[in-house]
Amino acid sequence: MTMTRPLRVLSLLPSATETLCILGGRDLLVGRNHEDDYPPSVLSLPSVTGQKTTFTNSKDVDKEVAEALSTGQSLYTLNGTLVKELKPDVILTQDICNVCAIDLVTVERLALTMDPPPKIVSLNPLSVSDVLSNILQVGEAVNLLPSAERAHELLQSRVTKATAIASSHLQTHTRKKVILFEWISPPYPAGHWSAELIHLAGGEQSVNPHPAGSSKAVQPQLILESKPEYIIVAACGLDIPTTLREVQNLENSTSTADGWWKELLAQDQVKKVIIVDGNQMFNRPSGRVVDALEFLVGILWDEEGIIPSDFPWVTYGGKNE
Repeated sequence: MTMTRPLRVLSLLPSATETLCILGGRDLLVGRNHEDDYPPSVLSLPSVTGQKTTFTNSKDVDKEVAEALSTGQSLYTLNGTLVKELKPDVILTQDICNVCAIDLVTVERLALTMDPPPKIVSLNPLSVSDVLSNILQVGEAVNLLPSAERAHELLQSRVTKATAIASSHLQTHTRKKVILFEWISPPYPAGHWSAELIHLAGGEQSVNPHPAGSSKAVQPQLILESKPEYIIVAACGLDIPTTLREVQNLENSTSTADGWWKELLAQDQVKKVIIVDGNQMFNRPSGRVVDALEFLVGILWDEEGIIPSDFPWVTYGGKNE
């Protein structure tokens, strides 16, 4: 009797790792991205990628990234020798953001040198629907499609429930004005699925509104003119303590160019200023984008019962109704 061995899966993307684990595929993983940290059990796996930049502060990192991209340099390293030793059958990666993870071309070039070459699954979501569809894509690639279909159905039902709550409030209220920052210095309003999450939750982000492209730096004056009621900072890759430090540095800055932040906080219409763990939430296109949707609905419409109990957020400053 021929026994089929389990697939060997290498994930080069934190959101893909989360997705695989949601499907019950943790034991298929043989390696991970250096930023993988959820679920915590994946930390015991060998890391095959590395980061060329070192975080000092938001402004410096933005400059480093811009300089690297302008010269065509990758922000990440890939340990090809280790990848070959791990002998993956499937590699989960992406081609939507060169700032977020190793680029697809580098992965494809390495795969061509392997015998047999692994199957490359590239996840490139632009919307909430795409994020949920990626679950099915991963499930099919690793022979866990029934689990993927169940997970997709459960997450979709939560999206339906959350949007129904928002829609009920919109029957008698106008959309809430929101600004969600994916980076704070310089300011990058949310794009792609995060901008859509705001819309689904009954909010409106007039700077880079849904349907939005990628997150891009904007002139602070545009943010001031948008007069948001809810200010949310979910800086990509940063946890809450680091984000708080960056926001406080911006608020304490004596630079005229940074004065927009204090001016924004002082606007009369501002109701809440919130810091979210942007390393875990909003910026990772995994099943936890549904947690982020529920969080937004809860915050915007005082429906705190729908907010997941473990959602990582804190209020900032004294201006919170």
